[in-house]
Amino acid sequence: MRPHPAFILWLACSACLAQAKDTGLAYVSSEKNHAITLVDLKTLAVVGTIPTCKRPRHMQFLPGREQLMVACGDSSKADIIDVATRKSVASFPFGDDPEAFDLSPDARTAYVSLEDEGALGWFDMVARKLVKSIPVGKEPEGVKASPDGKRVYVTSEVANMVHVIDTATQQVVTNVAVGKRPRRFALSADGGELWVTNELGSSVSIISTRSLMVTQTITFDIKGLRADDITPVGIAMSPDGKTAYVGLGRANHVAFVDVASRKTTQLVLVGKRAWGVGLNRAGSLLFVVNGLSDDMTVIDVAGAKALKTIAVGRVPYMVVVDD
Repeated sequence: MRPHPAFILWLACSACLAQAKDTGLAYVSSEKNHAITLVDLKTLAVVGTIPTCKRPRHMQFLPGREQLMVACGDSSKADIIDVATRKSVASFPFGDDPEAFDLSPDARTAYVSLEDEGALGWFDMVARKLVKSIPVGKEPEGVKASPDGKRVYVTSEVANMVHVIDTATQQVVTNVAVGKRPRRFALSADGGELWVTNELGSSVSIISTRSLMVTQTITFDIKGLRADDITPVGIAMSPDGKTAYVGLGRANHVAFVDVASRKTTQLVLVGKRAWGVGLNRAGSLLFVVNGLSDDMTVIDVAGAKALKTIAVGRVPYMVVVDD
């Protein structure tokens, strides 16, 4: 199959990342509106929407940051959106019920969690086809490729495990038991630790990427709330690697966690079901997607204070910031 011109363009742009223009926008996927909501980072106001395929969830920029790739669960497709024209320029089958994905360092392979199949899809981005399906635990979600491209990590919500896959052999090399219903990942600044949110464990498991063992578990506690009400999902690391930001789901808060001490230093009240989290480049603003109140809270990180809450469509899933 001949590569689509859009894929040739973004592969060619992988060397020109520094020259790409920033849009000054936050992109928020809305599962029920089948659209991406655009928020201006200066005014913190909605400035448009981009129609996409059904139930958009995970998003990631392609090399050059000129195109945004979106996984759409109910369409079983990926959509490629040109950020300059704000229009879809390509779409293709992406496996059965794709949820989250990550790209290999050369961006030629996408690793996608296929929720209904209980598998990790191995997707050739040039040929635009699924080349392999690797069985993992039921209801996989989080996917993270290691910076050196040698491993892919996948969470299984039902098995309560992180599956570690060797990219050379395309085989699961080990399974790491974590907390109940693991969801998403963040890597430490040095790549030595993989942080995993456990939605039904009220916790984050920290895995050593060297030993592939859990070295510590951080449990969250909020006065007046039961443990069952604290459901961590979204997680992001600060640019300097000193703070982890964890969306606590139904607890309607975001936790600021000091990476060195493993202690929660701040709790910030946001909207209902704090779900996805993202940061601007400077790490001065934290964006929190609230899945049950259909909005996004913008937080001043230095002051640990909510600045504004913005309606962003029905059941928002994720935010990607391009400043």
